[in-house]
Amino acid sequence: MSEEINRVFLLPGEYMVSKQPYRISTLLGSCVSICLHHPQHRCGGMNHYMLPRGPSGESAGKYGEYANSVLLKFMERVCGGFSGVEAMIIGGANVVKEIGRADNKNIGEKNIALARGMLKQHNIKVIKEQVGGDVGLKLHYQNWDNKLIVEPMSRSATSSSLLVKPENTFQATAAAAPAGRSSGTIKVLIVDDSAIVRNLLTKAMSGEPDITVVGQAKDAFEAREMLLELGPDVMTLDVIMPKMDGVTFLKKVMVYHPIPTIICSTIAKKGSQTEFRSDKIGAVDVIDKEALNLYSGLETVKQVLLPKIRAAARTPVHRKTKDEVSNV
Repeated sequence: MSEEINRVFLLPGEYMVSKQPYRISTLLGSCVSICLHHPQHRCGGMNHYMLPRGPSGESAGKYGEYANSVLLKFMERVCGGFSGVEAMIIGGANVVKEIGRADNKNIGEKNIALARGMLKQHNIKVIKEQVGGDVGLKLHYQNWDNKLIVEPMSRSATSSSLLVKPENTFQATAAAAPAGRSSGTIKVLIVDDSAIVRNLLTKAMSGEPDITVVGQAKDAFEAREMLLELGPDVMTLDVIMPKMDGVTFLKKVMVYHPIPTIICSTIAKKGSQTEFRSDKIGAVDVIDKEALNLYSGLETVKQVLLPKIRAAARTPVHRKTKDEVSNV
């Protein structure tokens, strides 16, 4: 085709609708994506949501009720209505085996049911479903011709169900610890309760040919889902966060789903208890956030953080036992 093809990677909570040609990609576990396409208009779009609905009607892109409403609204606006629009539903794998909170059981099935119900409500024909199963999917969608390429992820990438219960217990099925990376793009997950910090760290890593930020999480619960869905190679982790502090979360990660982790916190001073505990638990590095000079440009962030990201990606991490981390 003569038009330039744009490429975009959707993170959980994001969507894309356009008449311009886009190749849209994402990774799905229990999450679901809806692809919408209008053959005559040669336009289409896709979203990516994690849970059917938010607590107390919270509106956010990671919740299907809101995410699907937004996708439908913009598709209706671009195409002038839903007549002729076709849909595909992908995802909803059973990769999370059980979660202590009753409203989060069978997440994949609920995500699928919500997609079906909302499309039926708008009389949109579903021409294809690739849903369920127990393996995550890599998804590539071409919005101009409705071509969909779906690749199964390796079972090891989707078998570790990181489960946080309300009482802060943490369970998972066993999985092999990463053996360390030597080449390829480094996928980074940023975990910090400050949206400003998350965006600054993301901006500092953008443009690096060997580093890609695949997700941002504001707390341990979101990080748990993204570790499962996105399979990052390195995680940066704040300590002072709501619901569960970063050191407690690090203990659970190192027991159930080891990943090279860099603690990045204002209380991670050199010689501090936070530095000592993080090192003992298994963090590959510890950064005092103040040393990054986050609010004075990105040069210091790049100089300090990027080499540590690359080093972390090459560092093998070893699974800890509960006894090894319990008293740290």
